[in-house]
Amino acid sequence: MKSSAAEKSVEYRGSPDPPGNAPVLGLRENLAQFSLLVLVNAFVGGMVGLERVILPLVAEQEFGLVSKSVILSFIVGFGFVKAFTNLAAGRFSDRIGRKALLVGGWVVGLPIPFILMWAPSWGWITVANFLLGINQGLCWSTTVIMKIDLVGPKRRGLAMGLNEFSGYLAVSLAALATGYIAAAYGLRPAPFYLGVGFVVLGLILSLFFVRETRGHARHEAKNHGSAADVPFKDIFARTSYKNPDLFSCSQAGMV
Repeated sequence: MKSSAAEKSVEYRGSPDPPGNAPVLGLRENLAQFSLLVLVNAFVGGMVGLERVILPLVAEQEFGLVSKSVILSFIVGFGFVKAFTNLAAGRFSDRIGRKALLVGGWVVGLPIPFILMWAPSWGWITVANFLLGINQGLCWSTTVIMKIDLVGPKRRGLAMGLNEFSGYLAVSLAALATGYIAAAYGLRPAPFYLGVGFVVLGLILSLFFVRETRGHARHEAKNHGSAADVPFKDIFARTSYKNPDLFSCSQAGMV
């Protein structure tokens, strides 16, 4: 995801858009779409919170797993897949569009709650978490990028903060809700009905109501100047270790 911001600053060239055809940047000017993306990211976060309380209990009580390392393997698999999907999302959001990746992430997420409900073995739970890593890497990353596109250069920090707030608040609320549901109705399948709602609503909103924001990024780049194209490997090196500021951000993200 770090690479996408660097790419956006170098991807687009050309003369400024005619005033009548130019996208309008700003939080107030794009409040409806921005708020919709905040809601969509809440559903993205809810998909993560869905399993955090329940799956360790499922591992012990239904599959008889006692090794903590085995039980927590679903988190390792999730994180590994999400990391590379984040990288791909940043790379391809400028090529095929933000909305396409967002919708694709929700499509990948469709089977997740059903696998978690009816998985006959722990291997299926691990597969569901691989899919969740792809879902999160595509959906969370693109909602961040799209909010930054909409608000322009002046309110990026606020856009990022609101995105993270909505996502992680949803993680905690979904974890709390699934805990209560599991206590009342059992570990499976009832708690994962929430996931069906999250993924269906997220897909519907993303497919029919969220608008592509790549034009906003192009408009910003054209009107604020753009540098020469930089190869992906150079962008990766710059954001990973060559630039001290970007290196510190990458290090903080890893921690």
